Amino acid sequence: MLASEITGNITTLCYGLGAIGPGIGLGILIGKTIEGVSRQPEIAGKLQALMFLGVAFIELFGLLGFVLVFIK
Repeated sequence: MLASEITGNITTLCYGLGAIGPGIGLGILIGKTIEGVSRQPEIAGKLQALMFLGVAFIELFGLLGFVLVFIK
């Protein structure tokens, strides 16, 4: 195998493993938001706004990792 083939395979593997992080983060974030709303329904709007902010950051970091694969 050539060194470039090995590097390409490792890059693909690392991005695949890196995609697991945002998936786990989204699951925890949404689950905790649902748990918080079930405990205190009166603050559902505030929790939902914070959840969407968190989702945006998680997706941003996931996409940033994807873009860095192509930059390097």
